[in-house]
Amino acid sequence: MSTLTPTAAWQDMLAGNQRFVTGEPRHPNQDVERRHDLAHEQNPVATLFGCSDSRLAAEIIFDLGLGDLFVVRNAGQVIGESIVASLEYAVGILNVPLIVVLAHDECGAVAAAIDGTAIDADPLPPAIWKLIAPIIPAARKVLSESGGTSPADIDAELVGREHLRNTVANLLQSSEMISTAVAEGRLGIVGANYRLAEGTAVPVITVGIDDTGVEADPTTQEGSQ
Repeated sequence: MSTLTPTAAWQDMLAGNQRFVTGEPRHPNQDVERRHDLAHEQNPVATLFGCSDSRLAAEIIFDLGLGDLFVVRNAGQVIGESIVASLEYAVGILNVPLIVVLAHDECGAVAAAIDGTAIDADPLPPAIWKLIAPIIPAARKVLSESGGTSPADIDAELVGREHLRNTVANLLQSSEMISTAVAEGRLGIVGANYRLAEGTAVPVITVGIDDTGVEADPTTQEGSQ
């Protein structure tokens, strides 16, 4: 069971990400002894719900090791029943103090959702369409606010951030366990955007986190809740 507060857990993850960005990772908890210690139990410091993209290897990005993160991933970090159940397990059974929802730029699921706003969009396989459908409202909102008329007018970065905010909101609405843990101060949630070229995880929205020392994404007005 982690003894970290939500804010302390996020600060630890930010520190690990900074080591990764600067090329000075410590590669902690990746030895034989750690493997043996984890054979019968796990006490992760946080859970990460992120996109399945191969460039988002969570433990590498945050310079962590075996047993440090409880990771849940699907394409486009789209909330679903199995996702919520997995996150509830992390909160209710493993007692993690932090959920990080990690989006990223150049996301294929976001691109597919943007393309799907076109009236004459090519049909997708049903399972893929079902997966990306929750992202399309974000794409349509960005299109409407831009005054554009076609997918070419949609800013993918704005869609990604809008979808990220929606994902955090949907998670809180979908799980009484998680929303209660946040209200009681036992859990914090950070929605962050991972910048592929720089390697940085930039917070876009935080819930239940003391934002002292947390640099908000300068391209958004979103802050702490």
